[in-house]
Amino acid sequence: MPECVSRRNLSGFLDKTQLLKIKLRAIRAGVWYRALRRIDRVLVDLTLRVAANVRSPSLARSIQSITEKLEDVLESRLARTIREIGYSLASKLSVLAQKWGHREAWRWAGDQGFARYLAVLRLNG
Repeated sequence: MPECVSRRNLSGFLDKTQLLKIKLRAIRAGVWYRALRRIDRVLVDLTLRVAANVRSPSLARSIQSITEKLEDVLESRLARTIREIGYSLASKLSVLAQKWGHREAWRWAGDQGFARYLAVLRLNG
């Protein structure tokens, strides 16, 4: 996955290139106009035009909120299911298998492949 836009640069504030990347991803995915209100789009556009980086804490909070909203909309259905359901099921099965005496089952809880498998089963079932 590309660099997460919500990450902050070393100074602790949002970077213009990160903001531009998420805007372009949202436009390409067709969610820029659907997911954001007009005021949010204008705020991002003005920030990109005027500021090299965001230094104001209140502006940074507003931009951060907008980027989180876009990242949530841009996340695929499978990725969301893996995050919300796959890891939860993997940890439950891990605990159950450990109770049954399987000593290596503790690894299942954090296994991305196992979580993906369980998420796909959930989507198809």
